[in-house]
Amino acid sequence: MKTYFRLLSYARPLGRFLTPFLLTSMLASVFGVLNFTLLIPLLDVLFDKVDPAKLQALLSQPAPRLSFETSPTEVFQYYFALFFRQYGKLGALQFVCGIVVTTVLLNNLFKYLSVRQLESFKARMVARLRETVFTKAIQLHLGFFSNERKGNLIARTITDVQEVENSIANSLSAASKEFFLLIAYIIALFNISANLTFFALLVIPVSGGFIAMLVRRMKQDAQAGQQRLSGILSLLDETFGGMRVVKGFNAEGFVTEKFQTENDGYRRAVRSLANRRELASPFSEFMGILVVAIILLYGGSLILTQQSELSASDFITFILIFSQVTRPAKEISNAFSGSQRGIASGERVLELIDTVPLIQDKPNALTLPGFRQNIEVQNVSFAYQPDRPVLKGISFTLEKGKTIALVGSSGGGKSTIADLIPRFYDPTAGRILIDGVDLRDCTMHSLRNLMGIVTQESILFNDTIFNNIAFGSEATETDVMRAAEIANAHDFILAQADGYQTVIGDRGGRLSGGQRQRISIARAVLKNPPILILDEATSALDTESEKLVQEALTRLMANRTTLVIAHRLSTIQHADEILVVQNGEIVERGTHRDLLELEEGFYRRLTV
Repeated sequence: MKTYFRLLSYARPLGRFLTPFLLTSMLASVFGVLNFTLLIPLLDVLFDKVDPAKLQALLSQPAPRLSFETSPTEVFQYYFALFFRQYGKLGALQFVCGIVVTTVLLNNLFKYLSVRQLESFKARMVARLRETVFTKAIQLHLGFFSNERKGNLIARTITDVQEVENSIANSLSAASKEFFLLIAYIIALFNISANLTFFALLVIPVSGGFIAMLVRRMKQDAQAGQQRLSGILSLLDETFGGMRVVKGFNAEGFVTEKFQTENDGYRRAVRSLANRRELASPFSEFMGILVVAIILLYGGSLILTQQSELSASDFITFILIFSQVTRPAKEISNAFSGSQRGIASGERVLELIDTVPLIQDKPNALTLPGFRQNIEVQNVSFAYQPDRPVLKGISFTLEKGKTIALVGSSGGGKSTIADLIPRFYDPTAGRILIDGVDLRDCTMHSLRNLMGIVTQESILFNDTIFNNIAFGSEATETDVMRAAEIANAHDFILAQADGYQTVIGDRGGRLSGGQRQRISIARAVLKNPPILILDEATSALDTESEKLVQEALTRLMANRTTLVIAHRLSTIQHADEILVVQNGEIVERGTHRDLLELEEGFYRRLTV
């Protein structure tokens, strides 16, 4: 229940929705039950069972008025007696029918109003919950996304939140609206016959115990089903994103088999959940009908043997009302059983919301005003896993306006160093300072605001070229064009069908690798950062594209502090210092000329 109420809290302020919802639901229930209680005078008129002495006693009293001290039943009985005396049986029948139509109209009016409130409640709760999930997800540290499958995150944001709407919000409706209706029915039953009502309600503990047992099993099935659905979404994301590899390696059959495995697992979990959920409804209905039959036998025998004060019309109305009790009781049991899937999804959503980022600002963290002096990496070590160090005692200083290049074999730790500078990760030992301030003592926003990052893989979005360059800023068209010109991208952009408003497709798939990279550089140029991090920005390009991109990078690096990672040594020969990183350690350092003079040096072997 803790999960249930926490999910409902996302619709705050709850009183804004629940107060009118509960009020309209209660009124709808009251008028709904009145329809059945009016059957007693209706049947009395039809079967000529109206007691004149009773009517005369009612009319001998002052006309009652609706108030907290007077029940609607007393008012109805008085005016029924009045119509019966003045207009006879036909007039009384017309009066009862008019009241029935009015109560049905009011019943449906308040039902509609309660549904409107519920839909507003659901829309607000789901929108705020989904927004909270997305906001929390993008604030998590980079390492979280390395360990988590994207499909699982998408499932939690979309399908799990949708399941919360379908199950949790609907169960709230049943647990409140149907509860009021059930209470109103029970009150009406007690007014007709307390003994028969006590006897009839014996079915509730039996049904409740059986349904409680089903609910425990259903929650397990729901959790398994949502986990399988996350697996399906992850597989779809990986397959569609890597379709070139799937086709190239004739792996259609392989990925189809993986999909069938996940899909069959999801089918089994959903089927098991549905089987148990649907069992609750017929069981409740059977128990209700069983008790109705027993009451009919028991109560009917008392009336036939004249051992009960109940009239025939009272007994018939009692049976009809009790037959309706099974419906709200069944709806409530279905709501609780159906909510298990929503609770399972809600737990997955709240687990993501409750995830604490490993990288976060300290209380009262400093806001960096700008970049003035240098970046110092002091004896830094780092490990993604405790027993597998990636960096060991790395130290260097990047002065303002200078360029440091990192070279070495793949897996040596170069990209990890680049990820530590913008604080995507924190060192496991040592520290990194910017202008003498530990990165952990300043805000991540102010730190990353000083940096522009261009990676080997151009991260673009399925949007226009203009919006990709202006990403995260409010740049004008003139600003974007100037940045594109510096990045050697302006000419090819104008050659596109819609120029800067050309949509480039998923991940920029409608552009070549060099074009995508130049748009990424233009985005960094527009930001105009004092510090640049270039992570193998030209390694995946052909010679012609590399030349254009390198020209753009040269313009971008002018008068900036730059950390460059490169495999092609031609791109970093003019760096102020080159660090050769091997197995997480700096094994050589110096200028291009200094390193070439080391006869047995690792750098020299790279140039051969």
